[in-house]
Amino acid sequence: MARYTGAVCRLCRRERMKLFLKGERCFKEKCAIERRGYPPGQHGQRRGRKVVGYGIQLREKQKVKRIYGVLERQFRLYFKDADRSKGITGETLLQMLERRLDNVVYSLGFASSRAQARQFVRHGHIQIDGRKTSIPSYQVRAGQSVTVREASRKNPQILAALESAMGRGVPEWLTLDAENFTGKVQALPSREDIKLPIQEQLIVELYSR
Repeated sequence: MARYTGAVCRLCRRERMKLFLKGERCFKEKCAIERRGYPPGQHGQRRGRKVVGYGIQLREKQKVKRIYGVLERQFRLYFKDADRSKGITGETLLQMLERRLDNVVYSLGFASSRAQARQFVRHGHIQIDGRKTSIPSYQVRAGQSVTVREASRKNPQILAALESAMGRGVPEWLTLDAENFTGKVQALPSREDIKLPIQEQLIVELYSR
């Protein structure tokens, strides 16, 4: 599957906000936003035209795609599924993105970024209800447990990520048993559980054009 392989710090600079794509680096002074808080490219520091209408909607969609590490075609499929589902389309879309296994692994603190979580899942370090699952886009369900495989619990990257994540806590719809490297999906995430600065209505308006 295609995947963005460029410098992720450029993505944060393009959106003019921290997307937390590079783990611990995002919390340090080396963060690109802290050092160069303007868009990348030779014209990044120039005062550009005011973004309105379609431009605002497009930037919101791009921001959400980059936060969750989803490419355009997959994002469109998520939106179509959300649009066909009952409930508010924008909220359903965010719920589906939050329920991705790679996002859950990151939210539980088993990885320092969603990209690293995606790699852990693909390499077979993660189990769902005791069974290995290597699909990052797997949609977790209420009541399921997400566990680090026994043989992977001494992995220094997982240990470092878990230690650094202990201070930030986990979302209310998840619970973490750090000692046993196990997390549980208590319930499906509600809009209030998603603390990211996202205006999902702009994305709905964009795809409704």
